[in-house]
Amino acid sequence: MKEDIRPLKSKLREYYRTLRQNIPSDAKEKQDSQITQRVTGLWQYRKSRLILTYVSTNYEVDTKELIKSALADGKQVAVPRCIDGTHQMEFFRITGLHELFPGAFGVLEPAPQAGRKVTNYTNSLCLVPALCYDWKGYRLGYGKGYYDRFLDGYHGTIAGIAYSSCVRRSLPHGRFDRPVELLVTERYIRRNSRRINYEYKVEAINSNI
Repeated sequence: MKEDIRPLKSKLREYYRTLRQNIPSDAKEKQDSQITQRVTGLWQYRKSRLILTYVSTNYEVDTKELIKSALADGKQVAVPRCIDGTHQMEFFRITGLHELFPGAFGVLEPAPQAGRKVTNYTNSLCLVPALCYDWKGYRLGYGKGYYDRFLDGYHGTIAGIAYSSCVRRSLPHGRFDRPVELLVTERYIRRNSRRINYEYKVEAINSNI
């Protein structure tokens, strides 16, 4: 019988959501800037023609400055839009933050303009949001499954961005969860194996939460 990891995930989500909300604004701004500099310094970023990124809310690692930097660097930038009535999302190219409007869950989204939907992800880098990551690149998402479904069919480079305070030794994960290949924090860049671990596993979790 497999252990039900949902209560543990719920507890971890509450803990890391509160932790992020309690980061002082000046410290958050500094850490956001450091993460942006590390991302734009990646060779994977430099070689990519297309940057896929979420649009940050107030308590997430900021991506708005990163979007501006990528556009200034001549990159194509695409952000997600949730498909009504499903747990799927699509990416649409944008030319600036002025093209974003409040969408699902109050998150800024692009309008589904003809010709801007991304169908070719060749030579792209995808920046993935999460409440927490572990040392192997597994993520604790928000529980809706949008990115899990998208990443299942995505074959480009996946990078997670997080504050170092939101990285822990291990997280519970299922057999088909896909870890990020790069983990970028304000303090370091961690590179993980491309190999997906298909063995169902629930890691021992420290109880210091």
